[in-house]
Amino acid sequence: MGIQAGMQQRVLYQADNQYVQNLKSVRHHLHNVCRQHVNQLVQVQTMDGQIVTGRILGCDRGLFYLGVQQHGGQRAFFGSSDEAILTLVLYELLVITLLYT
Repeated sequence: MGIQAGMQQRVLYQADNQYVQNLKSVRHHLHNVCRQHVNQLVQVQTMDGQIVTGRILGCDRGLFYLGVQQHGGQRAFFGSSDEAILTLVLYELLVITLLYT
């Protein structure tokens, strides 16, 4: 059932405009990086310290798609190949390092 008529709304959080602009700038920059390096092997470090190695599959609407070897990870979507698709949020990425093979 929807919100009842006459019920007051209270904003719990609202992002600062400068913060929003910074996030949009980072997102735009990372989209360009992803587009230029699709199918290349990289190592990614997240804000939480997680480090993952995989192949850039692409970016879409703030999400970063990384093809990783299947090791039973719980955050990945598995396809028919031996590669899983790990989805990461762009603004949680600290470092993307191109790996030469």
